[in-house]
Amino acid sequence: MPPLGLPPLYAILDPDQTAGRAPDAILEELLRGGAQWLQLRVKSLAASDFFALARRARTQTLSYGCKLIINDRLDIALACGADGVHLGQEDLPLAVGRKLAGNKIIGISTHDPAQAREAEQGGADYVGFGPMFGTSTKNTGYAARGVDMLRQTRAVVKVPIVAIGGITEQNVQQVWQAGADSAAIISDILRADDIPGKIARILRHQQTGRQQ
Repeated sequence: MPPLGLPPLYAILDPDQTAGRAPDAILEELLRGGAQWLQLRVKSLAASDFFALARRARTQTLSYGCKLIINDRLDIALACGADGVHLGQEDLPLAVGRKLAGNKIIGISTHDPAQAREAEQGGADYVGFGPMFGTSTKNTGYAARGVDMLRQTRAVVKVPIVAIGGITEQNVQQVWQAGADSAAIISDILRADDIPGKIARILRHQQTGRQQ
């Protein structure tokens, strides 16, 4: 399988986290800011509205050459022509998802090294790992994992790791340094007054970390 080419920032668009601003406008700001991968995560819309937003997001992401991943809903990912789907531990089993999705990208949420190993062995293209720190964005049912467990996970899997949960501009370097290939940041970006500027500062942190 060719490398995924995961960028250091894994953008997530969640309409519930945009402080009342239109998701389409926020998506445009994310793309103008340089998002190369974007996950559309929708928890509070009807399936028809989720699909309509996903179709618009597919059009916008294609115009910028950005990969689109749909959270949870493989049916919507397939219907809108997304690049892949991200599944949680309580979602469709990975083996079933792979059978239906074919060669589309499949990411799996994991919360400890054992889950990450299981996802890798099951054929996941990447694993999400978290929650890294305390987060108000999503109640995962898991306590903060922290950078030590991220390092343990990095030591036992070869697939790319996307760290998630409570990550901000201030602490993002910690997860890159602990072995994450990419950092998923939600509220710290979506609620920023200047989203492209926020993304630029985060990516500068990544460059600074490489040079140290």
